[in-house]
Amino acid sequence: MDLQGVELERHVGPAQKGDPLAMAALLRGLAPWVGRICGSIALDDGDDAMQETMIRVLKGIRSLREPAALRGWVRRIAVREAIKLAQARRDPLLLDRLPERAAGDAVEVGADIADVLRQLSPQQRAILVLRDLEGFSEAEAAALLGVERGTVKSRLHRARQAFRRRWSG
Repeated sequence: MDLQGVELERHVGPAQKGDPLAMAALLRGLAPWVGRICGSIALDDGDDAMQETMIRVLKGIRSLREPAALRGWVRRIAVREAIKLAQARRDPLLLDRLPERAAGDAVEVGADIADVLRQLSPQQRAILVLRDLEGFSEAEAAALLGVERGTVKSRLHRARQAFRRRWSG
């Protein structure tokens, strides 16, 4: 557990009892991390997914049994909210557009990567984020997404193929 995690955990008990300062401290500590998760999956709707996640965290904090499980519990909420929002607002026209390739400019390459990610389904983005950015094992990703381990393997394979196809397109 990192220092930030320990710091956040100490606010769980008071937040569960309704302490507004503890709740605010939890939200402040979680916001950057939740924002990265939601933004990676929900893309342009990442801020909305983050807001929905934080609302769910505040409403459900009393149900958290073990303060040490805070980050895992919040991660699960964030992934599900981001997927839900991304599915609801998906622009099907993006699937037909392929980005231009940048020649070495990091900003342009980053924009191209974002364009390719937009073309993937929310489930594909979620599995890429969990496995390739967050470093989760297949078993961990399966538990987080509520699917079988084999489903994670097949989704990851299809997501990587789709990303490569669109990237080289």
